[in-house]
Amino acid sequence: MLSRKESGDLEVDGTCDSSLWGLFAFGMYTPDDFRIKMTINVLRQILWVRTDCGGMARYENDDYFRVSHDVPGNPWFISTLWIADHVIQLAEERKDLEEAVDKLIWVADHALPSGVLSEQIDPHTGEPLSVSPLTWSHATFVMVIQHYIRRVSQKEHVSFDRMEDWIGKLFTETCDKIHGACSVK
Repeated sequence: MLSRKESGDLEVDGTCDSSLWGLFAFGMYTPDDFRIKMTINVLRQILWVRTDCGGMARYENDDYFRVSHDVPGNPWFISTLWIADHVIQLAEERKDLEEAVDKLIWVADHALPSGVLSEQIDPHTGEPLSVSPLTWSHATFVMVIQHYIRRVSQKEHVSFDRMEDWIGKLFTETCDKIHGACSVK
């Protein structure tokens, strides 16, 4: 982050922050830009939670619901998914997607039995911490799955057009299961 001091000089906050993913996700740089690749590598080195639980912390020394100071912060679903998204964006072949699949499985493995994702998890036990369910975690999971499907379809020339309105289909199926309690227009 850059802040302007009262003197007018810029002050640089060099905290490693997983949200730097946004530099390519929002189109400022391409995912394969050398600076982005190096940034993501540094984030992995500094923010990866090196416990049996794994996952990516949000930013260095994140104290929000922090469980332990032996890790850079608690693992967050979105931070871990952002790494998966970068892997997907760089993938040239199906085998290049394996790490992204591992991260998606990590998310599924740390969801509650109902499929609900919390904001973050305990770095030692994997138990949910903070808000649960968290729409942001779910939305990011869906987004990364969509990016994965698109990448596979591009690389393998497979059409996934039938999946375009999967939300509408799911809504209709759910309504049917609850005896037509809602209508689709």
